[in-house]
Amino acid sequence: MKFILVIALLFMSAVAKAALAADGPPLSPELQKLDVFVGHWEFHGQTLDTAFGKPGAWIWNEDCRWSDDRGFLLCSFANVWSGKPVNSLVVDTYNNKDHGYWHYELFAGGQTGSRPFISKMTVAGNTWTEYGEDADHGKKISERITYRYSSTNEVDVAILVSRDGSHWITVDRGHGVKKP
Repeated sequence: MKFILVIALLFMSAVAKAALAADGPPLSPELQKLDVFVGHWEFHGQTLDTAFGKPGAWIWNEDCRWSDDRGFLLCSFANVWSGKPVNSLVVDTYNNKDHGYWHYELFAGGQTGSRPFISKMTVAGNTWTEYGEDADHGKKISERITYRYSSTNEVDVAILVSRDGSHWITVDRGHGVKKP
């Protein structure tokens, strides 16, 4: 519980200090890879008919910017999943100790459960992949979210889940476009 409180306080602090200005310290080479997501993005996608969910449409509206110290990419999401609003705050960053990217997502009002979604993330060329765990009817499942950029203004996203970590099922597919 203490950990969740600390994460929540870090998120609130980072958001309070966020700046839209591009001025500030230069981005590290690792964080430069995340810079592609700065701006306003609109995603449209489909939840597929699988054992993990019913078919439906979804829309993500995402706004991303750098924190004042340019150490954290801050994104706010206003999503609609099959007619149900889900809002969240995301912080992505690079950890010099484990040489990995990390994704932290906090949901408004506990909309998707009692804890944030935390995942390790890889960034390789034009592909970002988040690896995390979630629950499906009380059972632990692995989750993989992959973003493939066709340009700096367009990206395809797929969400896959697995009960055993070996057999993956695509549950969502979508496409995002950066808006001016």
